[in-house]
Amino acid sequence: MSPRFDLAAVSGRRDDAFSAFIAWTSDGGLSLYPAQEEALLEVFSGAHVIVNTPTGSGKSLVALGAHVAALASGLRSFYTAPIKALVSEKFFALCNDLGAENVGMLTGDASINPTAPVVCATAEIVANMALRAGPRRPSTRSSWMSSTSTGTPTAVGHGRFLS
Repeated sequence: MSPRFDLAAVSGRRDDAFSAFIAWTSDGGLSLYPAQEEALLEVFSGAHVIVNTPTGSGKSLVALGAHVAALASGLRSFYTAPIKALVSEKFFALCNDLGAENVGMLTGDASINPTAPVVCATAEIVANMALRAGPRRPSTRSSWMSSTSTGTPTAVGHGRFLS
């Protein structure tokens, strides 16, 4: 990919963020598959998406686009995976793409920049956060992504995340 995505250029403007994200991927030498482009159009329009395509077909790029859409809309987003090795790998990749100041990590034994607008966390941590907060506490609007490297679909959506 090309250098870091310029979040400052699209802050608060989701429509501009879609065009900027597509240009950024193109500048990085990537051509989107039709399924990726369709999913990204939906995500940037605010829709929920489940991408169920084979391993290696670009689900992670759709999730990255969802993080950008959330950031452009002033939302917090979460990336989850079942094991901390995958969370750590995604943390470093997102730091590279979005800037370390915008990305945090929460696992059972690590907490780095936990109040960042994009948080990589094990699924267990995210589940415990939701359970600990309970249904009666005020919630914040967030976007979330969940992905694994085992062929499981990548889910992207906006929702109510209890913090």
